[in-house]
Amino acid sequence: MITESPLLDNPDGHIPGTALTGGPIHSAITYEKIPTHIYADAKDASLAVAQEIAELIRQRQNEGKPCVLGLATGSSPKTVYAELIRMHREEGLSFHNVISFNLDEYYPMEPDSLQSYWRFMREQLFDHVDIPAGNYHVPDGTLRTDKVREFARHYESEIEAAGGLDFQLLGIGGNGHIGFNEPGSLINSQTRLMMLDNSTRAAASVDFGGLPKTPRKAITMGVSSILGAKRVVLLAWGERKAPVIKSAVEGLVTELNPASYLQTHPNALFVIDEAAASELTRMKTPWLVDSVVWDNKMKKKAVTHLSLTLGKPILKLTDREYNDNGMSDLLAQYGQSYDINIDVFNQLQHTITGWPGGKPNADDTNRPERALPVQKRCLIFSPHPDDDIISMGGTFQRLRDQGHDVHIGYQTSGNIAVADDEALRFADYVVDFNSKFGIKSPEATRIFQDAATSLREKKDSSMDTAEVRYVKGLIRMGEAKSTCRFVGIPVEHAHFMNMPFYETGTVAKKPLSEEDIKITMALIEEIKPHQIYAAGDLADPHGTHKVCLDAILESVRRLKHKNFMKDCWVWLYRGAWAEWDIHEIEMAVPMSPDQVMKKRLGIFKHQSQKDGVVYQGTDSREFWQRAEERNGATAGLYNKLGLAEYEAMEAFVRWRF
Repeated sequence: MITESPLLDNPDGHIPGTALTGGPIHSAITYEKIPTHIYADAKDASLAVAQEIAELIRQRQNEGKPCVLGLATGSSPKTVYAELIRMHREEGLSFHNVISFNLDEYYPMEPDSLQSYWRFMREQLFDHVDIPAGNYHVPDGTLRTDKVREFARHYESEIEAAGGLDFQLLGIGGNGHIGFNEPGSLINSQTRLMMLDNSTRAAASVDFGGLPKTPRKAITMGVSSILGAKRVVLLAWGERKAPVIKSAVEGLVTELNPASYLQTHPNALFVIDEAAASELTRMKTPWLVDSVVWDNKMKKKAVTHLSLTLGKPILKLTDREYNDNGMSDLLAQYGQSYDINIDVFNQLQHTITGWPGGKPNADDTNRPERALPVQKRCLIFSPHPDDDIISMGGTFQRLRDQGHDVHIGYQTSGNIAVADDEALRFADYVVDFNSKFGIKSPEATRIFQDAATSLREKKDSSMDTAEVRYVKGLIRMGEAKSTCRFVGIPVEHAHFMNMPFYETGTVAKKPLSEEDIKITMALIEEIKPHQIYAAGDLADPHGTHKVCLDAILESVRRLKHKNFMKDCWVWLYRGAWAEWDIHEIEMAVPMSPDQVMKKRLGIFKHQSQKDGVVYQGTDSREFWQRAEERNGATAGLYNKLGLAEYEAMEAFVRWRF
C-alpha cells in the first residue's frame, strides 16, 4: 500500500511542482469523493505505485497464485515500469506468475509500428523482465473490422478465465477518458471498437507526426471491465490534467467524464502530482478545508484569490469579505484587512519592472533584480529553438536594448517538429542551388538527395534517417539564428547544444544522461552568467522542457561552489500554454503594444512552426497567438487586482539554489 507522510514546509528555492518529500500531501478535511494522494514529485509517486504492484506480485507468488495486472500506456506510467524493471534486476522481483491485459490499442495498427502499444509495452517493460511471452495481452490492431467484436468477447473471457484483474493501472485523458472510453461511454460498456474524440486524436498527434496521420479508432477495454478490477490506481501528472482531475474527484458521476465512474469503485485511488492537483479545493483554497500556516506565500495566495473571485481590487477588500470566505484566521493573525491589503498590493507592485537585468543607479531594495553589475551576462536556455522568443521574447529584447551581454543556449535541435514536406523543400533547394551556381559538392548532393528520397518513401510507422534529422535540425538552427539577428544579438552568442537525450528521432526521448549535464555545465562555465533564464514548465515529467530544466538545475547545483555562481540568479519562465499563478510571480516584465508586435514578428522567424505545426496538440492556435493571449491575460490579472494596466506581461519565478 501507499502510505501517507506529511509534507514539509517549502524550503527557499522550491519550484512549484517539484519534489519536496517522498510522500503524498494530505489534508484533514476533503471535498474529494475518491481517495487521492498528491505527491510533490511525479517520480516519487511512480515509485510508490511500483512498490504496491511489486508487493502484490510477491504476495500472489507466496500464495502460489497468478497476479493479473491491467496495464496502461502513455507517458504517465513510464517511471512505474522503469522502477519495476529496476526491482527485477536489482532485487530479484520475478514476473513469472504475472498475467497482464493492456487497456487498449489504436486501430488499425501494426504491432511493430512506432506508435503501437504492443511495441510500447515490450520496450518499456516486457522485454526487460521475465514475464512469459504468452502471459501478456494487448488488443490486436491488425484484425479485420468484422472480427473485432469476436475478439473483444474473447478478450473479456480471457480476463475472466485468469480470475479477473487484481490491479488496474490507469492514466487519464484531458477529456476524462480512461482507456479509450471517451466521454459518452456508459458505465456498463465492455471491450469494443471506439471512435476517438477529436481532442484525444489531437493530443496523440504528437506521436503520429500530425493529426491527419493519427488513427480515428481504437480497441479499448470497457468501463465495466476496468471497474471489475479488485484495485484501481489512476496516475496523472501536470497542470493540463488539473481541470479534469477536479471534475473526476470532486464533481458528479457522469458519462461526460468517464474517470468520474471511479467514484463508484470500492478500492480506487488517484495518485497525482501537485500540478495535476492544483484545481482541487484542498490545493487551490486550502484554508477552506484545514488549518493553514499563514506565512507570506499563503497570505498572497489567499488575498489574490479572494480579489479575483469577488472581482474586486485588493485595496477594496473588507473584513467581512475575509470572514465570509474562510479567512478569519488570517485577520486574527495579521489584523484588519486594510493593512493586509496594502501589504499584498505593495508586494505585487514590487514584482513589476521594466528592467529585467536590474536598473542602474537606482535603489534596488524593492526591485526584483539587482542594480549591479550594470551590464550583466545573461544566459537564456531555450529547450527548443523557439522557446526563447515565444516564452520571453519581450524580456529577451529588453535585456539586449538595455546593454546586457545576452547569450542563448538552444538545448535541443527541435528536429522532430519539422514537417516532412518542409524538409523536402529545403533539401530540394540545396541541390538546386548547387546546380544553378555550379557548386561541385558530390557528398553534400548525395546527403541531400538521400534525405529527399527517404522523405518521399517514408512510411508513417518509420522514423527519419539521420540525414533527414540533420536537415530538419538545420532548418530549426537557421530560424534560431534569424531570431537572434532580429533581436540584435550576435549569431556567435547562439549556442547550439544538441543535448543527446533528445536525439532519438522519435517523440520518446532517452533519460537525462551525464553527457547532457556536462554539456550544460560547460556552457554555464564558459559564459559565467549573472542571470540564467530557464523554462520552468513542469506539465509533463517526461517532456523535453522538464528534462532540459533538470539538466540546468543539476548543473547549477554542481557549480554552485564556483566563485562566479555566487553572483548568479536563476529565473524561470513558462511556455506558450500556461503561466505562473499570480501569487508565485516574482518578476513581471510589462510590454507595450509595439513590443508585443515586435515579439510577434520575432516568433514569425520560425517559419517551420507556423501554419500547421506538426505537434499542434489540442490547441489549434499558432504559437504567437498562444503567447500573446497568455501575456495579455497575465497583465489583465494584475489590472483586476488593482494595479496598473499594461498591454502584456512576461512573468518569472526565481529559483534560489
